[in-house]
Amino acid sequence: MMEAIQYAETIVSKAQWFISGATGIAIVVAAFVTWYILGPPPSIRFSMLSFVSVLIIACPCALGLATPTAVAVGVGRGAESGILIRNAEALEIAGRLTTIIFDKTGTITTGQPAVIDVIPAPGYTEDEVLALAASCEKSSEHPIGKAIVKAAEERGLRLDTPNEFKAIPGGGVRARLDNREVLIGGVKLMADHGIMVGELNQAAEEIRATGKTVVFVSTHSQGENTRALGLIAVADTIKPGANAAVDRLKSLKLEVLMVTGDNWRTAEAVAREAGIDLVMAEVLPDQKASKVAELQSYGKIVAMVGDGINDAPALVQADLGIAMGAGTDVAMESADITLVGSDLNSVPSAIELSRATIRNIKQNLFLAFIYNTLGIPIAAGALYPALGLLLNPMIASVAMTISSLSVVANALRLRWQPGYCKTDSPTFSPKS
Repeated sequence: MMEAIQYAETIVSKAQWFISGATGIAIVVAAFVTWYILGPPPSIRFSMLSFVSVLIIACPCALGLATPTAVAVGVGRGAESGILIRNAEALEIAGRLTTIIFDKTGTITTGQPAVIDVIPAPGYTEDEVLALAASCEKSSEHPIGKAIVKAAEERGLRLDTPNEFKAIPGGGVRARLDNREVLIGGVKLMADHGIMVGELNQAAEEIRATGKTVVFVSTHSQGENTRALGLIAVADTIKPGANAAVDRLKSLKLEVLMVTGDNWRTAEAVAREAGIDLVMAEVLPDQKASKVAELQSYGKIVAMVGDGINDAPALVQADLGIAMGAGTDVAMESADITLVGSDLNSVPSAIELSRATIRNIKQNLFLAFIYNTLGIPIAAGALYPALGLLLNPMIASVAMTISSLSVVANALRLRWQPGYCKTDSPTFSPKS
């Protein structure tokens, strides 16, 4: 059980000890004996009235309702706002977060990239570079691959079918077409295979600085090192409202990071556009979970926001996994909270909702304890010597009911409170 649940259970446990021990043995017996010995005649009447009133007042109904009622209302309010919370534990963790990590593609960005430029190397044409890349990407499920195929089709280019195809996670594509090996990917993939990008590198750097992704296209026969044929620039715009969502998270005193497999310059440009200051770039899909664990090792309480299959391990590793509803089923199964649709403003809304629910639980517990603290002495007859007032058991029953209703009514305020359902730990070094 997590902190809020443990807190509530501790309170209820202490309350049960208080009721059964202090009330049941000391207060109830003391009130009965005191009124039986010192009360006016008939003393047995005063003794029994005090005895029954204390038992009624001490009933822990309000304490029992304090936590589950607030949690139920909070989860229901979240569902109404498109925030599907798996359990009370997820709701509690969301209120204690210190760090939020966003995946880039499909989470910060729309996940629908488009080819915006094709730059061929000397001796080649744009159509040759694009047709070769699209032929190899026909079998790809990656958004960039689909964007390349779509661009080639829009130009009416003839596409061949590769003899072999292999996706390199976080790297690119390797395919065989007409006995030629074709590589499509970033500069690291080219370097790993001895492919020189030459004069294309300067153009690539300028494109990355604008937040666009660059993929190189090369082809060579076995054992022959060669230069890249050209590059393809792909743009993926950030989602509307991303800046507002990041600003809200910062206002909640949360550290916001972005993780991506993109080149540093591209990643930093996208993060800057979204208002994110900290970036983890050139991270392979299987490294995302280890990056989350690294942040957790600093004592941070981390939430991971993602949408793809590659994000699932990181969603599980994080203290709180948040999946975009427009993403994959695997991501949603791995997450603790699912956001219906793709509005990033649901992320700060979920955190605000959690914090409001935890506050509500504490308010409910306070109301229940105040009721017992004030009610039990009155039921025991503390006011009779000065005011001649002895609490009637019927009035005690009404007071007990009002106490329970006050807790429920306070929990229901979560349904109408505005503000959280709108559409300092060490800083992580971006390049550490």
